[in-house]
Amino acid sequence: MSEIIQLDKVTLKKVEEIDLPLVLWFIKGIAEYEKLPHEVTATVETLRESFFGENPVVRGYIGYLGELPVASLIYFYNFSTFLGKKGMYLEDIFVLPEHRGKGIGKEMLIWLAGRANAEGCERFEWSVLNWNTPAIEFYKSLGATPMDGWTVFRLTGDELKKFAPDAERK
Repeated sequence: MSEIIQLDKVTLKKVEEIDLPLVLWFIKGIAEYEKLPHEVTATVETLRESFFGENPVVRGYIGYLGELPVASLIYFYNFSTFLGKKGMYLEDIFVLPEHRGKGIGKEMLIWLAGRANAEGCERFEWSVLNWNTPAIEFYKSLGATPMDGWTVFRLTGDELKKFAPDAERK
């Protein structure tokens, strides 16, 4: 039986394997919104491994209004060496455009932050694209602060393989 959380505005259902095509649909929706659809290489199979494989690395929920899926959130745990404690990282939160402005995203964010508190997380973090002013202003209105002075670096795909080509064999 799936975990169901009834909030005031939306019902959250923990992602199950049967939900993975819907999760992928939401991922593609956020990629479209962020003008990055060309970066989506996720498949139902890669999501299955990430959510339900031998070593699951993410968790997620779908937000419903009645029977209608209207939102999603995906998160994972990280660790702060400075604090010596775990944190929670919100990878994606996405509310369908026609359902924005109703408090659904805020309610989901408050719920997840509460879960982070209950689980002893010392940090609750996420990233937002610099051009996404509506999201930045929304997050600031919640009391979140941007991390000035930090730049995210990333190695992906071919760059990662070129950087450490023989590491897999060891």
